[in-house]
Amino acid sequence: MRIVPANEASWEDLSAVFGTADARRCQCQCQCQWFKVAGWLWHNSTQEGRTASLRSQTACGVPDAKATSGLVAYVDGDPAGWVAVEPRVAYPKLRTSRVPWSGRDEDKDDDGVWAVTCFVVRRPYRGRGLSYALARATVDFARERGARALEGYPMITQPGKEITWGELFVGARQVFEEAGFTEISHPTPRRVVMRIDFDRESAGR
Repeated sequence: MRIVPANEASWEDLSAVFGTADARRCQCQCQCQWFKVAGWLWHNSTQEGRTASLRSQTACGVPDAKATSGLVAYVDGDPAGWVAVEPRVAYPKLRTSRVPWSGRDEDKDDDGVWAVTCFVVRRPYRGRGLSYALARATVDFARERGARALEGYPMITQPGKEITWGELFVGARQVFEEAGFTEISHPTPRRVVMRIDFDRESAGR
């Protein structure tokens, strides 16, 4: 397995990841724009426009790009998965969602806090722990690019209760736990906020 910043992957490879995912909201059709487009503007967006936005945000095929919006995973050379990770301020819809902010008093404009918002794994590669590997990779990626902290907003999965891949685009709590994140709030029965504070991590060494 190999995981690289999206700008070091080709657009064709990333398209292969999204193009063979389940056609649900934040898999194929969304093109990882659900948290990018705020309010009523989402309803006026088009598939073509969302795809163009993803291509611009990732800067695929531009290795010297100053920024990219996620990571691409390869298994035996085949593009297999994607995870979105950027400064939290890059996601306008997070500002109005109660999940990140319920019970918390934090500056919404703090660009030192990054967020992991979306996972996509191609069907043939599911069940191999790829989401775990992608979550771990976001930690070093964000830290190396100057993040002060990294958050995720995953779902709680329960034994015997089926959850579709369309629902799990935000990730599962255990995936973030294994990557070293700690739960800091539980805003809804099915969603939690997980976080790593790199300042505290460094102080503890």
